[in-house]
Amino acid sequence: MSEAVDAAQFAFELGWRLRGLESVVVPGGWKRAGTGLSVRVRCDEGSGVWTAVGDDGDRRERRSAESADEARALVHEAFGLTATRPLPPPSPDRQRFTLIHCPLGEHAGFDDPRYEGLKAGPPQGCAVEDVGGYFGLRCERPGARLLDAVAETCREVRAEHGLLMSDLGIEKLWEWSQDGADGWGAEIVGQLLLMAAERGPKLGYGTDDLVRFLRTAAG
Repeated sequence: MSEAVDAAQFAFELGWRLRGLESVVVPGGWKRAGTGLSVRVRCDEGSGVWTAVGDDGDRRERRSAESADEARALVHEAFGLTATRPLPPPSPDRQRFTLIHCPLGEHAGFDDPRYEGLKAGPPQGCAVEDVGGYFGLRCERPGARLLDAVAETCREVRAEHGLLMSDLGIEKLWEWSQDGADGWGAEIVGQLLLMAAERGPKLGYGTDDLVRFLRTAAG
């Protein structure tokens, strides 16, 4: 077992022991009443089953499932809350992503009139969503690779509504993940390319200039 796994296991065990101590001091659970629901999740290494324990200060509920997300969702439902479950992965010929209209130098709110047409008729496979006050499209679209699907969706929005969707929702552009052509790393690359597509023309660099730059710099 690696040092990282050992450390994680120790931290989990320590947490449970401390909660046991707190249950003596605070009757009814590890939380004080009125502070909301806390859920702790643990995997049994022998069986691979995940167990989630929820405590709202008044009562405690325990549920087990084959995944951490499902166990956590079952606990939320046990407390009468709406459970959110991750969507199953898309088929190999489809890509899932979120596009946001975040124009440089302005905050175009979700209710901006320019979005009326897109709200009435978003691209097929996309649903309109308010993303932190910005207009967004949560999409599952056909495409052999992520950037293919993103580019075609952007082309459709630009052609029909005159908007350049310049954001894929990536906040920490300096981070990196080498997780393949359809993963988070690809979303970061897509975000950088969309930003260049928006900002380059504002400085006098056209699309051909940007393409030539990539070809020259990358070889």
